[in-house]
Parts: sequence; C-alpha cells; structure tokens
Amino acid sequence: MFRRARTVAAAAALTYLIVPAPQGDRIVKVYGDLGTAEHVAVIVPGSDTTAATFDGGRAKPYSTPGGGARALLAEARALDPGSRLAVVAWLGYDSPATVSLAVATDTSAVAGGGALRRYVTETLRGRRVSLLCHSYGSVVCAKAAPGSGAAELAVFGSPGLGVSAAADLGGPRLWAGSGAQDWMRSVPKLRLGPLGFGPDPAGPAFGAHLFATGEAGHSDYLKPGSESLRNLALIALGRTGEVSRG
Repeated sequence: MFRRARTVAAAAALTYLIVPAPQGDRIVKVYGDLGTAEHVAVIVPGSDTTAATFDGGRAKPYSTPGGGARALLAEARALDPGSRLAVVAWLGYDSPATVSLAVATDTSAVAGGGALRRYVTETLRGRRVSLLCHSYGSVVCAKAAPGSGAAELAVFGSPGLGVSAAADLGGPRLWAGSGAQDWMRSVPKLRLGPLGFGPDPAGPAFGAHLFATGEAGHSDYLKPGSESLRNLALIALGRTGEVSRG
C-alpha cells in the first residue's frame, strides 16, 4: 500500500509524488508543456536522491533533478526560443546510498529500468525522447534502453553500463561525457561477479559518441553556462550535429 500520494498540477508543470513504504521516494516532475512537446528529455539521477534532495537540500541547485531540469529547459529555450521541449525529472526507482554495497550492484537499476521503459513507452509515446542519465542513473537507463523507443541516451559521470560496448544496448544512440574534474574518472571500471558495471562508456573503445564536458566535476554537468549543459540541450533538441565533441 502507498503511505502517501500527491498530485499537483500547474500551468507549466505536472508533478506526481508517490512514496511507497518502506523502500523510498518516487517523484516524477514535468517542466514545460508535455501536451504540446515534440521533444522530451528525461533526466535520471544517481545515488542519494530522495524527496529531500530532489529539488533542494544541496549546495549546487542544478545538481538536483529538479534544478537540473530547470537549467536544461532554460538552456534549450536560449538556444531555440520556439522549441517544443519538455523536461522530465524522473525518480522512479530506489536510488541507492552512495556509501553502500547496493550502489555497486544493478539490483535497483533492474527494477528502475523496467519502470523507466514503461514510462517512456506508455506516457511519452509519440515524442522524440532523450534519456539524460547521471552516475548510477546511467545504469538504470542502460536497463531501460532496449525496447524503449528512445532516440538518444546520454550518460555522464557513469560508473559503467553493465555492457561491454555501445552496440550491446540496442536502440538509442549512445552519448557519453566525463568531466575533467569528475572523481568518477578515478573509480576502476570493472565487473567482478555481481559487483561493478564493466568498462567506461566514455572510453575510446566503447563506441559511444563523446560530448565535451570541459572541467565538469561529478555534480556539474547541468551547471548553467557550462559546455556540458549546452551539449545536453542540443542532444535533447535533436540538434546533434552541433554538439561539441569530447
């Protein structure tokens, strides 16, 4: 049974908040007009994301799903004021704690990937969808990608995707970014039994299209004014020929 459910509707956004007990938070918030959108970007956050940190509770507002979604939508509108883009901040899975064994396994990602695929195929049907996935969220997106119909999959600060190469994902075109100041670059990309997620999707042999991220740290990819944010907005708008390469 759900402990709490809330639906909020506003002129430019729809919010659905569902908190089941005892697993964790479920929040999906739409920024922009989903009803008229031709393009939809779905931001999938990584570990340590809860209701308290979904749109606040952090020193860098753009590093939260809600703050990042607003930053992406603003950047897209600056690039193309007439663009029909909606941005979804999607926390539809049990985000594991950063300091935990769960963050090194795909248990949460498998369940979350199925939920994300259903959201894309059922709710976003008929739009051009880009999945923009941070850190552990990239593992969730890798599980969701096959059969989702998404056009683009962009991962950044990724620990690995649980596959050996981009071709193993099927479906979306894969983009990968890794900021020069991202501590994730120093984390070994291995898979030992149920632990780890395999090779770095931003590695030269993986087969992803690399987008430039500049000096981004692990929480900086959606920072206003950054090269990474501009590139992610271009991917979301379908203007992939303008993306600066990493």
